[in-house]
Amino acid sequence: MAVVDLRRARPEEYDAIGALTVAAYEPFLLGPDDAYRLRLTDVAGRDRDAEVWVATQDGPSGVDLLGNVTLCPPGSPWCELAGDGEGEFRMLAVSPAAQGRGVGAALTGLVVDRFRAEGARGVVLSSLTEMAGAHRLYERLGFTRAAHRDWSPVPGVDLIAYELDLRSEHP
Repeated sequence: MAVVDLRRARPEEYDAIGALTVAAYEPFLLGPDDAYRLRLTDVAGRDRDAEVWVATQDGPSGVDLLGNVTLCPPGSPWCELAGDGEGEFRMLAVSPAAQGRGVGAALTGLVVDRFRAEGARGVVLSSLTEMAGAHRLYERLGFTRAAHRDWSPVPGVDLIAYELDLRSEHP
């Protein structure tokens, strides 16, 4: 894969980031009226109360948006699982056209590096049970299943948890 630029999202990109996130999550949404679709497109809200990071690459007609992730600092209302000393991320999304090219790993690495630099003891996340490709990525990057943190935000939506212990890693 060619060089990918990882940086904070820009307000003029919010609509495109929302569309990319919905496209990546479309196979897992509960139809056109799924309320989570609005959460996925609320990039301005996520970037206000957390941090939205993007992966881009120079393309033939400008900069191509490849993916994004929401990094949830301690105290962010976007945190769902993080306890004291833990970082959390949400809504990792890679454009369907860029999947399998290392974009998700690059964005996850950015999150892990950031929390490690801030002295976090671990990183946690939730994922739909059906997101097998994402689970393989997380496991390949050293995350382990944390079944004791599994939960269901609404009936019919089951989330499984992963965690990465940063105390046992060497930078």
